[in-house]
Amino acid sequence: MGADRTTDGRAIDEEAAPAGPGKLEQLRSRYAWLDHVVRAGARYTDRHGDHYAAAITYFSVLALVPLLMIAFAIAGFALRAQPELLEQLRVAITTAVPGGLGDTLNDIIQKSIDQAGAVGVLGLIGALYSGIGWMSNLREALSEQWAQPPETPNAVKKLIFDLLALLGLGLALVVSLAVTAVGTGVGRLLLDLVGLGDQGWALFLLGVVGVLLGLVANWLVFVWVIARLPRAPVATRSALKAAVLGAVGFEILKQVMTIYLRAVTNSPAGAAFGSIIGLLIFVFFVSRFILFVTAWAATARENEQEEPIEVPAPAIIRPEVVVRSGPTPVAAAGLVGAGVVTGLLGLRALAGRRR
Repeated sequence: MGADRTTDGRAIDEEAAPAGPGKLEQLRSRYAWLDHVVRAGARYTDRHGDHYAAAITYFSVLALVPLLMIAFAIAGFALRAQPELLEQLRVAITTAVPGGLGDTLNDIIQKSIDQAGAVGVLGLIGALYSGIGWMSNLREALSEQWAQPPETPNAVKKLIFDLLALLGLGLALVVSLAVTAVGTGVGRLLLDLVGLGDQGWALFLLGVVGVLLGLVANWLVFVWVIARLPRAPVATRSALKAAVLGAVGFEILKQVMTIYLRAVTNSPAGAAFGSIIGLLIFVFFVSRFILFVTAWAATARENEQEEPIEVPAPAIIRPEVVVRSGPTPVAAAGLVGAGVVTGLLGLRALAGRRR
C-alpha cells in the first residue's frame, strides 16, 4: 500500500502521523457510564483492591462464627417470648447467602440459640476481638478506595471508633433484615385477612414486594458501609447513588454465586471442603464487589479532585573547593619526568665536552 501524499505530491510518513483515539477512548467519550466504570476499575486496581479483599475475607471468616454465636445467643434471650420473630430473623439471614452456605449458617445459628447459656464473658470478648479486627481492616480498605491519606490515630481512640462502627453495622444489618422479614410477614398477614392467601397472583405480587424490600434492605446496608465506615467523612450523595448499584449488583452476585458454588461443591475437593470453600469464595467476591462499589462512589464527577503536582525542590549548588599544599599527583609525576629528561640531556652534554 502506497504512502499518502499531500496536494503538492510529497509523501507523508504514516508512522510519523499522530494516532487517533482508540476504540475504548471513543466509547468512553460517548458513554458516561462506561467512562465511570473504567475510572472505578482503575481506582480499584491502583488502590490494591484485590489485596484488601483477601484481607477482608480472612478476617471475615475468622470473625463470622463467633459474631453469629454471640448475636443469636443474645437474640435467643431477648426474643424468647417471640419465637416467630426469631425464626423470621434466622430465615432472613440463611437465605441471604447462596447455595448450601445457608444450611451451614443455619446449623451455627441453631446451636447458638440452643446453647445460649454456654456463651459466657470469654466468648463475648473473643467475638468482640475478632469483630473489631475485621472492622479495622474493612475500614482501612474503604478509606483506601476513597484515597484518604493514611493516619495513625491513638490506639485507644481507634479501638473505640472501630467498636462503634461494628455496632453500627450490626444495627444496620438488623434493620435491613427486619425490613425484609417484617415486610413479608405483614404482607402475608394482610393477604390472609382479605382472603387472598391462597391466590396465585397475590402470592406472586407478594414475592415481587419481597424482592423490592430485599433491595431496599441491601441499599440501607451499602449506604452505611460506603458513607459511614471510611475513617474520614465522605460525600453522602455519591454513597446514596452507589448504594443502588450495590443493592442490585449484590442480588445478581448471589444468583451467579449460587450456580458457581453448586458446580464447585460437586467437585472432589468441594465434596470434602464444600462449606469452607464456598464460604471463602462467596466472601471474597462480596468483598471485591463492596470495594468496587466504593471505588465507583469515589470516582463520581462531584468527587474528582485534581491530583496535586509535586513541585521539585530547588536546586542547591554546592561548589567544591579543594585546597592542596603541594602539587597534584599528576603534576608531581610530570615534574619528575621532566627532571629525569633534563638530567639525561645534561649527562650527554658533559660526556661530549670530555671527548
